[in-house]
Amino acid sequence: EIHIKEPIEKEVNPHLLPGELLLCEASTVYKYIQEDGSNRGTYGKLVCTNFKIAFLDDDSASDDNEPQFKNKIVGENDITLQCVDQIYGVYDEKKKLLTGQLRKYPEKLIIYCKDLRVFHFCLRYTKEEEVKRIVSGIVHHSQTPKLLKRLFLFSYASAAPNNTDGRNQTVMFDTLEDWRDELERTKGNVKYKAVTTNEGYRVSEKLPLYFVVPICVSEESILKYEGRGIPIWCWSCHNGAALLKMSAFPKEQDDITSQTQKAFLDGIYKTISKPPYELLKMDDLSSSLPSLQDIQVAYTRFKQLFLIDNSTDFWATDVKWFSLLESTNWLEIVRRVLKKAIEVAECLERQHTNVLLIEESATDLCCVISSLVQVMMDSYSRTKSGFQSLIQKEWVIGGHGFLDRCNHLHKSDKEEAPVFLLLLNCVWQLVQQYPPAFEFTETYLTVLSDSLYVPIFSTFFFNSQHQKDTNTSGESLKTQSAPFRFLTVWDWSVQFDPKAQAFLNNPLYAEKPKLDKSQRKTARFKHQRQLSLPLTQTKSSTKRGFFREETDHLIKNILGKRIGKFINSSDEPPNSFREFYDSWHSKPVDYHGLLLPRIDGPEIKVWAQRYLRWIPEAQLHGGGTIATAAKILDLMEEVQSLQVKMDEEHSQAVSGDVHSVPMLRNSARLSSLFPFALLQRQSIKPALPTSTWKDLEDEDDLVKRDDEFVDLSGDM
Repeated sequence: EIHIKEPIEKEVNPHLLPGELLLCEASTVYKYIQEDGSNRGTYGKLVCTNFKIAFLDDDSASDDNEPQFKNKIVGENDITLQCVDQIYGVYDEKKKLLTGQLRKYPEKLIIYCKDLRVFHFCLRYTKEEEVKRIVSGIVHHSQTPKLLKRLFLFSYASAAPNNTDGRNQTVMFDTLEDWRDELERTKGNVKYKAVTTNEGYRVSEKLPLYFVVPICVSEESILKYEGRGIPIWCWSCHNGAALLKMSAFPKEQDDITSQTQKAFLDGIYKTISKPPYELLKMDDLSSSLPSLQDIQVAYTRFKQLFLIDNSTDFWATDVKWFSLLESTNWLEIVRRVLKKAIEVAECLERQHTNVLLIEESATDLCCVISSLVQVMMDSYSRTKSGFQSLIQKEWVIGGHGFLDRCNHLHKSDKEEAPVFLLLLNCVWQLVQQYPPAFEFTETYLTVLSDSLYVPIFSTFFFNSQHQKDTNTSGESLKTQSAPFRFLTVWDWSVQFDPKAQAFLNNPLYAEKPKLDKSQRKTARFKHQRQLSLPLTQTKSSTKRGFFREETDHLIKNILGKRIGKFINSSDEPPNSFREFYDSWHSKPVDYHGLLLPRIDGPEIKVWAQRYLRWIPEAQLHGGGTIATAAKILDLMEEVQSLQVKMDEEHSQAVSGDVHSVPMLRNSARLSSLFPFALLQRQSIKPALPTSTWKDLEDEDDLVKRDDEFVDLSGDM
């Protein structure tokens, strides 16, 4: 059966943003709704602009079928040029990767996106000239190297009226005052100072204008090696211990240079190891964590599991799911990173030791570990504004090379690595393990990961503060020397209306109670007592929460060996770590105190909302956490309306805006991957492949046989 919407008769024009230009288009393009062999789809127009690739059908013109969670910048059928991962052409049923100049044009186009969407376009009914223009246009604008100033970011900034106040209580850390306030907030101002040594970038272009160092470190020391070998402050714990980071010296140097640098480092270490400073523990992350190349290889394999072409592929890989997942090594990397963050937290919290994270540039894994430690130890970082301020401090101002690591300019694949995505994956583990501790939801994290590829915000499109500053004061299109006014991603009103923004806020967040002055003294004493952990070891089950009593015996047999490999990892934590970890997990959770993630075996999970949201077969209709959230939001709406009535009765004006709560009636109609999987998307589960039925019929053979191992690395 073939389901086809007839070609549209009325003209549908793309919605263009300020500074957006239409570059090429093709009519009578057929988009498959679901590539499952049924050929269901719709005709429309495929366009390419300097911002996005968009498919326009007759639904694009109507507002009747508006989703509840709509992005105002990027529509359901829009792909920003930076979000395109790979493009394949289909020639005589064979897929071929499209790059550079094309000699022959395909009959079908498959676009794989970095947010894991997959688009299938049939060009068989399109005019030949239009096919040439649209295919070469899409490949050229999304896959070839480009100059920084050619990013849509600059076109938009010079054409768009910037009336929004993007701060939204987020501390940007671009002023000296911001750093001093942070020092005061964490009580670090006794031993550490904010410095202006790098004003005008006279120390280094890689360092921010302002940063914090120990009081005893001189300006001369900072200038000596362009900031290398200098401990830079990240955060101070309630007990005075601090988290520091340092950019290491290059390893390949001649003997005289190495000796001079070693003497310099020894002098620095001695200075910051004396009182009033705590003992110092150094941790070279390049030797204790996977390399950026390992992280990139693992993620490349991992994402292939979710870039599904059709239903047949999904069900074929479903049987081998555990072996495929394990062979990517991605979850193991997430586990190792979380374990490292717990080790650092133990040094700060229990041993009262300063921790110095060392990395070649101190802008990659240092950012991941320092951010994770703060999320685990500082409840302020678990609020929305606190988390955003943390990303600004450690990543944006801290100098993480977003431009290179996300490969936005397609300059070098060697520099690409999903370091920021790794952090979001680790934070998601904490969010799903301790939901009441976070003011934001997993939807917030998913949307934040999508925003990496939306080039109207400057937040994720520069390598350093210096690069942004030097490119901000440029000639715009209209005036000779007006500086560009870039938007920040933290102004969520640019992408979402208030109704949609409600999905970013956690209705079950356990807000910290505000104490009056008479209670504060006792509360401080109580806080210290809660955080000092006893040394008694308690035995915890590594499989807790995974195999439930009602689990089928057959499934236990099938998965037992596979899960065992995760649990009995060769990288077993040492005794003091295990003691700290088990002791903390044996107590009730204080949602405003220290949070330690559960990292044993199957506790590390796949971030389902981000990775499975476009696969209809993976959705639970009327189930999942959204069914619970729908009921809670309905209840909140009712409470708010009663509150308004009470206020009206007492004739008291409500101060501030009442949070808009979306209407989520009929939660049975929602899918578990809502709000991304829309209500109208239905999936018909095909019959299982014949080979699978044979396997299931012979239960004994299935139990005895090991899960088939498939190497995703190809010829590597």
